[in-house]
Amino acid sequence: MRGGRRARAMVALGGLVFAMAAAGCGGGGGVPAGWVRASWGDPQNPLEPANTNEVQGGKVLDMIFRGLKRYDPRTGAAVNMLAERIGTRDSQNFTITVKSGWTFSNGEKVTAKSFVDAWNYGALLDNKQKNASFFEYIDGYEKVHPAAGAASARTLAGLVVKDERTFTVRLRTKFSTWPDTLGYTAYAPLPRAFFDDHRAWLKKPVGNGPYTIDSYTRGSAMRLSRWDGYRGPDRAANKGVELRVYTDNNTAYTDLQAGNLDLVDDIPSTQLKNVTKDLDGRYINQPAGIIQTLDFPMYRAEWNRPGMEKVRKGLSMAINREQITTQIYRRTRTPATDWTSPVLGEKGGYRAGLCQDACTYDPGRARRLIEEGGGLPGGRVTISSNVDNGSHRLWMDAVCNSINNALGNDRSCTVNPIGTFADFRNQLSDERLDDMFRSGWQMDYPLIQNFLQPLYYTDASSNYGKFSDPAFDRLIDAANSRTSTAGAIAEFQEAETVLARQMPAIPLWYQNGSAGYSEKLSGVMLNPFSVPVYERITVK
Repeated sequence: MRGGRRARAMVALGGLVFAMAAAGCGGGGGVPAGWVRASWGDPQNPLEPANTNEVQGGKVLDMIFRGLKRYDPRTGAAVNMLAERIGTRDSQNFTITVKSGWTFSNGEKVTAKSFVDAWNYGALLDNKQKNASFFEYIDGYEKVHPAAGAASARTLAGLVVKDERTFTVRLRTKFSTWPDTLGYTAYAPLPRAFFDDHRAWLKKPVGNGPYTIDSYTRGSAMRLSRWDGYRGPDRAANKGVELRVYTDNNTAYTDLQAGNLDLVDDIPSTQLKNVTKDLDGRYINQPAGIIQTLDFPMYRAEWNRPGMEKVRKGLSMAINREQITTQIYRRTRTPATDWTSPVLGEKGGYRAGLCQDACTYDPGRARRLIEEGGGLPGGRVTISSNVDNGSHRLWMDAVCNSINNALGNDRSCTVNPIGTFADFRNQLSDERLDDMFRSGWQMDYPLIQNFLQPLYYTDASSNYGKFSDPAFDRLIDAANSRTSTAGAIAEFQEAETVLARQMPAIPLWYQNGSAGYSEKLSGVMLNPFSVPVYERITVK
């Protein structure tokens, strides 16, 4: 989750508003028999694959679209879905063959052009798509999406349709693991209907996945029914899903207990002490590709002068992660010891213990390091975050209390609560935050590159602290140019070692996925992104 890039948003959806369709009831709670009733939140933006970068909209796109790749819901491995073959000899020029027989739910064929048109649309500056940066590796991006001024081209030079099922991709540099990024929904194909009548498509999106959207009422619910014409191997085991909008996860949890809801995928922190007993084994708590951090405003001279890396490390050592994750989060968080996620596994680049020294609570060393580094700027530090999610204030207070206890001064750390997520993001984007601020990342795809480059590469899209290190950038570039995955991962790990030395962000904890479900359901699971695998759920 990108410090909010895929943050859970409860914001009105602009284009996708249409009345609830009538449906025969037989399953209780106003839904047909065989349907799943699940908690949800209104998406931030209209549901376009290249313009949706938050969790709630992403859930729907994952249900109605399938791309060239799909991430295995258990292992996270990128496996072919619509891709019959992705071939390359140099890790820069790729030939992609699309499987035959796939269609969109309106009957239109899925072809090579379906992908090329979609990617060109997503990349073009004029279309103002939030996920445009995912196409920046393709040759010609700087012309269709320049940093300043108008686009000088309408399509990416690196994309060429060869025939109905084949297209080629030329990247601007070698990127050996690029094919594994193609499971992200920004790379989904789009039907001609999207371009022919864009406004109508936004009102009722048409995809090629196992579900189709029946209806949506903002602030109420979305209904998605199983598409029986779906071609893929992961057909829906249920007849449909009703995603019900909740602005308070405590209310959703209460409805689950009362039998008015079947699935909640965000257990309130206040209920964690009771959830195992309440749900009698129908509770999931598992690692997810999410890390929470405290980032430093490296755009401010007082945090970026020589020696401040000691102060940053000292603050990290002043945080008692074990106590906070146990007492507040009931072990639905795990103290972090690197800047990625355990879900990657060692083969995927996860390095358990890389930050073990600096991420272990040690008040004595914390005080010494901060003193050696010249002390806290102005003698104190603040932690900033939005607090419209109630649990943020809990951990912010706990972290500040831990720092104050470690440093022996109850005024060393104070909390700067910001009322709304939107205001927090605006202050962050405008570089108005003077001290540490909350950040977090939910992976877009299960690669170590995704945890490092977007967050810490110079001027990267989600580098809100403005960290810049030439050695880090060189290692990232070298990793991307490697022709073997193993070689690339080794280079990425070297880049992460730079973070361990410089500490531009303090790793706090890895966030687990948590969910609870009713006795009516079976086959409930969360994928490595902490999202329910809706198509696998069966209903009694």
